[in-house]
Amino acid sequence: MSAKIIYRLNKLHQMIVEKKTGTPAELSKKIKVSERQIRNYIGILKEMGSHIGFCRKSQSYYYKKEVFNIEFGYVDDRGNEE
Repeated sequence: MSAKIIYRLNKLHQMIVEKKTGTPAELSKKIKVSERQIRNYIGILKEMGSHIGFCRKSQSYYYKKEVFNIEFGYVDDRGNEE
């Protein structure tokens, strides 16, 4: 996964935690990607085990269960974690 994608996933995660994503269209402008890419990133977070919903009243994505934590580590070419 590229550093750019990791950065965007982390930013999306933080906005979901704060419940400040806005609509998918607004969120795509904030993160500077297409709405389709927003759906892809939401899908990645769900694959990682998060339970994400969208509240029409507050116009924001939110975590349905306890706060979901993201931890990215780096592995060198020998498979050793850094």
